[in-house]
Amino acid sequence: MQLAATLRDRLAAVTDGIADAASSAGRDPSEITLVVVTKFHPAQLVRDVFDLGIRNVGENRHQEAESKSLECADLVDLSWHFIGQLQSNKARAVRRYADVIHSVDRASLVDALAGGDPTERKHEVLDVLVQMNLTADGARGGASDLDDMLQLAHKIAAVDSLRLRGIMAVAPLDEAPADAFARVKTASEMLTKDFSEASWLSIGMSHDFVEAIEHGATHLRIGTAITGYRPTPG
Repeated sequence: MQLAATLRDRLAAVTDGIADAASSAGRDPSEITLVVVTKFHPAQLVRDVFDLGIRNVGENRHQEAESKSLECADLVDLSWHFIGQLQSNKARAVRRYADVIHSVDRASLVDALAGGDPTERKHEVLDVLVQMNLTADGARGGASDLDDMLQLAHKIAAVDSLRLRGIMAVAPLDEAPADAFARVKTASEMLTKDFSEASWLSIGMSHDFVEAIEHGATHLRIGTAITGYRPTPG
């Protein structure tokens, strides 16, 4: 009981924080989707947050996400967001349970997501976002500049079974979140010139969601601030 009460309190605090940040930014909090990141936690936590009203959860690893989605298959209006780096050879399997993929970071992954047996997919058309790399490290996943982002976006848009929704990014540790998110907002404005419906901005986590909301976030990926510290991954 104590754990559930603590979870409830943390969720309430984050929800209040989102509402306050939205109000300060002149935005309606109802236009912001909270994705609770449940990675490394047991499937029971997914059920616990569902009971508290959460309908969007995020996972980083395919094996864990697949297992939890099967364990929680009875939660029929729960949406699964895949937010981690995705190997191309896992892409078809992820399509069996994912409702949204935030981390489409390269052309080969688009090809992989487009392949496979359509009858095995959860959705005929899957919502996806282009991942941007905001660091100087080219080895990290994501489009490294605006040209790369647009090129990847056009490739996604050409696939009938994928729906381009917008951009996902993580603020670098060595840059102020507000500055990083300002760059993503600029990229989003450029993207929506070509694709008017690709207006989602998946930015903001436990430590920087206020700045993300100020810069137009539509989806927040929040874990620790709600779920508490994660167990050591197996």
